[in-house]
Amino acid sequence: MSVTELPVKTARPAVGQAGLQKGRQTKAAIVDAALGLATQIGLEGLSIGALADVMRMSKSGVFAHFGSREELQISVIREYFARFEEEVFYPALKEPQGLPRVQALFGNWMKRVAVELQSGCIFISGAVEFDDRPGPVRDALATSVQTWLAAMHRAVVLAKKAGHLRADADERQIAFEIHGLILALHYEARFLKTPGSMGRSLRAFQSILARYGSDAAFTTRAQPVVPSSPSSV
Repeated sequence: MSVTELPVKTARPAVGQAGLQKGRQTKAAIVDAALGLATQIGLEGLSIGALADVMRMSKSGVFAHFGSREELQISVIREYFARFEEEVFYPALKEPQGLPRVQALFGNWMKRVAVELQSGCIFISGAVEFDDRPGPVRDALATSVQTWLAAMHRAVVLAKKAGHLRADADERQIAFEIHGLILALHYEARFLKTPGSMGRSLRAFQSILARYGSDAAFTTRAQPVVPSSPSSV
């Protein structure tokens, strides 16, 4: 092998890497567009054709990145969950274990809901679309929700261990009630357009802390940071 051959051979992987990087960027852009569509028309409304129109690509070009409509839907679910974690879960981990972290999780969740009242929630709309339809898409949705609820339950468990909740407090019941508040908020504010729903959800959360909190909790309790919302919400 001559020395002059070496630059040619070492340049080929670089071209491949550039193509791979471009492919990843294109796929990420498609998923981002698909997520935007899904918040408006639901996961079931997603199609390769509709996405190709939005992206100004051929159907075969979009299909090449996913292979099937089902894989596209699952990719959207994963992206939605990744963004949910970034906005809700990871910032809360900066707070001390106990009620401060539980409050941060709820506060961050409420901030996200304030935005989703306009755009929609994939977890909620997807549950309606796929609740009785077994398969990979339903599994991906359920796994995402279960992972998040497990994180909330874990935060409640740690709050009890920290002495911020009564010794006889049922951690699963508390996590269940907190989840129920978010579901009720979506229904009341987004579907029924009930005025004051955001404030009622916040007061209900404080009621949960009052019912289950220990005496020590009063020294750590604070209002979750929730964005100001329109009067209609």
